[in-house]
Formats: sequence, structure tokens, C-alpha cells
Amino acid sequence: MTFATLILALVTVQRLGELVLARRNTRRLLAAGAVEVAPGHYPGIIAVHALWLAGLWYFAWNAPVQPVWLALFGLLQLLRVWVIATLGPRWTTRIIIAPGRPLVATGPYRWLSHPNYVVVASEIAVLPLTFHLPWFALLFSALNAAILVVRIRAENRALAVGPAVPV
Repeated sequence: MTFATLILALVTVQRLGELVLARRNTRRLLAAGAVEVAPGHYPGIIAVHALWLAGLWYFAWNAPVQPVWLALFGLLQLLRVWVIATLGPRWTTRIIIAPGRPLVATGPYRWLSHPNYVVVASEIAVLPLTFHLPWFALLFSALNAAILVVRIRAENRALAVGPAVPV
């Protein structure tokens, strides 16, 4: 097993675990009266992220690893955990409105409205750069930016209507 393969395996396990957590949290929130908003863009998000990871497996499984970019990716993982821990049972990969519940304003949400999107956008660029794939980083950064425009507009509209559980 190459070092790149190990990194990709860890990222894959992490992402699959996060999907399980997100589904569990989504079910609990919906059961407690929350409502999903603007689900139409969600398949696009899943597609971009799945293609990004699949593409990395295809192009980078045996690539040399650039340590500085890997260290930055590691730092981004700490920020990702901080975002998820801050939201706790409110963290999900969907836009969920929880009527009567205030927005989270602690952790990274003290400074940014959408810290998870900053982390994700950075990861989408940094991990390919770890494997010397700048063209891949650029391509998927553009795809992610396009879907995030839709996502953030939908989330901001939902936030204007009532408290939400932002991701």
C-alpha cells in the first residue's frame, strides 16, 4: 500500500462516517419537527464530492505526497472536526430548518456564517495539491464553487425565514 493510498483510504472512511452521522442527525431533526429546505441541489453536491474522491483514487493512488500540502490538509481536518463538534446533533449535510431553535453562534460560527463551506472548498483544492494534481484541484474547485453558489443562496433564504441548522 502506498502512502497516497493510505491517505485516500482514511479520507474515504472519514467521509463515509460523516454520511452516516449526517443521516442519523437528519432523521432525528426531522422527527423533532425540523423541515428540509431546497433538497433539489443535494444530488449535485453528492455527485461533485463522489466524483472528486473517485477521481483522486484514479489519479493519485500511487502519487508522491507533498508534505506541506498534506500538513495543511491535516489542519483542515481539525477545523472540520471543530465545525461538526460545534453543531453536534444539529450537524447534517442537508439544509434543515428547526423552528424555534436559535442559530449556533459559538465555535467557528462566531466569525463565519458558513465555516464548513470554507473548510470543504479548501479541502477540495488542497488534497489534490497534496498529490501534485493542480489541474484536478482547479477543476473540482470550480465545480464545487458552482454548486455552493446554489447551496449558499438556498441556505441564506432559509436562514432569512427562520432558524436553521447550517452545515
